[in-house]
Amino acid sequence: MSSPSLHQLVEQAQTLISLIATHPDYRQLLDLGYTPDLNIADAQTALAYLQWELERNPEPSN
Repeated sequence: MSSPSLHQLVEQAQTLISLIATHPDYRQLLDLGYTPDLNIADAQTALAYLQWELERNPEPSN
C-alpha cells in the first residue's frame, strides 16, 4: 500500500481547512469571541506556500 503524495495531502488539507472555516460550529466560536493566535487564514497561507514549493520542486517518482 503506497502513501498519498505530499501534493495530494496538501490538497486534502486545504479542502478540510475550507470546510472548517465555513462550518457553523466554527463560525459560532468566532462569534463567541474565539481569537486564536494563528487562524484559518494562517493555515491556508502555510499550505499555499507549501504547494508553491512543491510546484517549483516536483516530488521524485517512486
